Amino acid sequence: MSSETLGRSPGVASPRGPAGAGSRKRPVVQRVFGKNPLGALLSTPYLIFLAVVFAYPLVFAFYMSLHDYFFSAPGAVVDRPFIGIDNYVAALTDPQVLQSFRNVGVFLIINVPLTVILAIVLATALNRVVHFRAFLRVSFYVPYVTASVAVVAVWLFMFSGNGLINNVIGPLAPDPSWLINPTLAMPTIALYVTWKQLGFFILLYLAALQNVPNELYESASTDGAGPIRSFFSVTVPGVRPATALVLMLATITGANLFTEPYLLTGGGGPNGASSSPVFVMYQEGLQQGKPGFAAAIGVVLVIIVLTIALLENRFAGGKEE
Repeated sequence: MSSETLGRSPGVASPRGPAGAGSRKRPVVQRVFGKNPLGALLSTPYLIFLAVVFAYPLVFAFYMSLHDYFFSAPGAVVDRPFIGIDNYVAALTDPQVLQSFRNVGVFLIINVPLTVILAIVLATALNRVVHFRAFLRVSFYVPYVTASVAVVAVWLFMFSGNGLINNVIGPLAPDPSWLINPTLAMPTIALYVTWKQLGFFILLYLAALQNVPNELYESASTDGAGPIRSFFSVTVPGVRPATALVLMLATITGANLFTEPYLLTGGGGPNGASSSPVFVMYQEGLQQGKPGFAAAIGVVLVIIVLTIALLENRFAGGKEE
């Protein structure tokens, strides 16, 4: 036995053994594409999709917002002079634009918390249902997949001046009625969107609940916790990543509100009380022929939504401990 072998302590690996192997340089493919090149390859089509459908339009919208941009015939060479932040100044001082941002703020304040609360409560209840489980889950999901035009007709009937809701509440009915009332138009739209999209968010929570171990509920029950205490001590912390996802999705879809005001209130009425930034972009960019102005509104909206989404992800605890 050599002196080198005798002098080495037991359990210490040789520098030429497995411990030394980790110090070798990784292949070029792994250094470029990561430890799993196949995964990077399979995700490439989706990355291309994101670049074409999201990244390029966003960059081009920013370019439009900095120029006196207007649409022209294909192939025509026209001058679109650089005007800096003039479109942003015009957008942020326009009363119609500012009102649309206030309107969507009211919408998000009502829609997002209501969506999170109802979705997690109903998902927890559906997760414990034994009989008619599939029927109940499909029932909640049907409004989400139903065409908005068909569902809007029902809501117009329910919330019209002589509709079902006013007939039920009688003297408590507002005057003017819900969707033509400047104060109640946007809250009514928020309730409609919450009801229509609730099934999708319930499914997200149902999927998250499958990852909450039953042992935690059994331990809580052993410690004397009832259903309500178990809900707040086990269920709510167990689905925190799903809650962060629901918050961000509800915020992003709500900030892009367009179809519902367009159909329910005839285009942002009454007097712009239910208009949204996206609807104003449609009016200014396509109807009024001011795409640079509309692009500036869109860039501001993206910045605001991204800021809110990052704060929600930060404080809602989207990352698991």
